[in-house]
Amino acid sequence: MKDSDRDIHHDHDSSGEIVQEPRERGAGRADPEDGAGEPAHRVPDDMAAGEGEPSDDHDLHGGAGRPELAELAELRDRHLRLGAEFENYRKRTREEMGSSTTRAKAALIGSLLDVFDDFERMHQVNPETSTAQSVLEGIALVDRKLHRVLADVGLEIIDPAGEFFDPEVMEAVVRVPTEDPEEDDLVDQVLQRGAIFKGHLVRPARVAVRKVD
Repeated sequence: MKDSDRDIHHDHDSSGEIVQEPRERGAGRADPEDGAGEPAHRVPDDMAAGEGEPSDDHDLHGGAGRPELAELAELRDRHLRLGAEFENYRKRTREEMGSSTTRAKAALIGSLLDVFDDFERMHQVNPETSTAQSVLEGIALVDRKLHRVLADVGLEIIDPAGEFFDPEVMEAVVRVPTEDPEEDDLVDQVLQRGAIFKGHLVRPARVAVRKVD
């Protein structure tokens, strides 16, 4: 080894003479290329930047040693399943209600088709071979059939002739003066019959009511 590559270390022995001990240059110093002199436990850059930390989802599903996390994960999964089941139930309910309404309407239309057929036959009556009486009887038959069909589906006709005025199901459109107190609020005439469908007022009866002046 050349002298230029050595550092001369001077020391004194017990006799006072200077003892020269050669020491290689750089001995005991950290070499930045081979990592000497760095701390024994170095924190990786990704961990220092916050990467590699367990996520909440990992904590919930991987916390085998923490019962509270496992229970929380189970509750969350149960909540998600219940939400999906409820949404499916809502869809099925809407579809079933729509199908039920369609079937009910189809049944009503099917019943009314017979009445429409009767009206069509009335239009085909030959006035030269039919009398007015026979035509009126035919109209009465069709009218009774129509009322029967509507009653079968739950329709109730309001015909309050001779009854006292009831504002819940009647509408007074004409006032008829009377001098008899006992006739006050008595229906004098039904101008248009009303209708109730399964407890729901479809149309009030329009009536003329007697009133004491």
